[in-house]
Amino acid sequence: MQIGEPGRATSAISTASAEAIEVRGRDLCADLMGKFGFTDYFHLLLTGQTPTDNQRFFLDLMLVAIAEHGLVPSVQAARMTLAAGPEALQGAVAAGILGAGSVILGASEACAAVLTDGLKRIAGGAKPETAALAIAEEIKARGERAPGFGHPMHRPVDPRAERILGLADDKKVSGRAVDFARELHKAIKRVWKRDLPMNVSMPIAAVMLDLDFPAGMIKAIPILARTAGLLAHLAEEQANPIGFRLAAAAEVAIAYEPTGNP
Repeated sequence: MQIGEPGRATSAISTASAEAIEVRGRDLCADLMGKFGFTDYFHLLLTGQTPTDNQRFFLDLMLVAIAEHGLVPSVQAARMTLAAGPEALQGAVAAGILGAGSVILGASEACAAVLTDGLKRIAGGAKPETAALAIAEEIKARGERAPGFGHPMHRPVDPRAERILGLADDKKVSGRAVDFARELHKAIKRVWKRDLPMNVSMPIAAVMLDLDFPAGMIKAIPILARTAGLLAHLAEEQANPIGFRLAAAAEVAIAYEPTGNP
């Protein structure tokens, strides 16, 4: 059964034969192994392009920034999964990555969408401050969280966000997306009537958009980065198990209150 448009099916990423493996038009062994670092290779795999110096620097920066943040929900899910199935390392990693959602870890995807929306409005003739205020008011009216703003721990600023934006300014890569992110921060403060800190998700999206990273793949950055962090926690879980202690702590913290008729 045909689903979607008919046509010749192709892939531009990789092919393999008995003699060689080719990736994005390059011989894996001769052109990539021993010559490309993993950040460069990830960029090449995802975009088909070798990164520029700034693209490499900031992609690497983002991966370092978001890989680790302590015993967050994704880590707890992974560690408890490994405790329940110690033979399934891949399952524990998957359990953690499945938690990359719009509230925690995966919010950079929503940030990219908001920034892209704002830049389209500006291209259509809206002033940046007008576009930012309109988007903030629309988000508030829908009763949604402002993606990229607010953090339960990092207040009044998220130090990771400050570092990313500072380096983007220093290296002169801050462009229209970073400018609009800052404009949106002012609008969010005005509409929410309090100063919500810009968290790390917004500058990840803004800087990478200014560096021509695909908007639809912004979420790939925290997914890849957190995989490394999860593997570190799972290595520790094997040596120093705390997964069942995390589960036991939940039993203690949550009160049982039955509802309905006995």
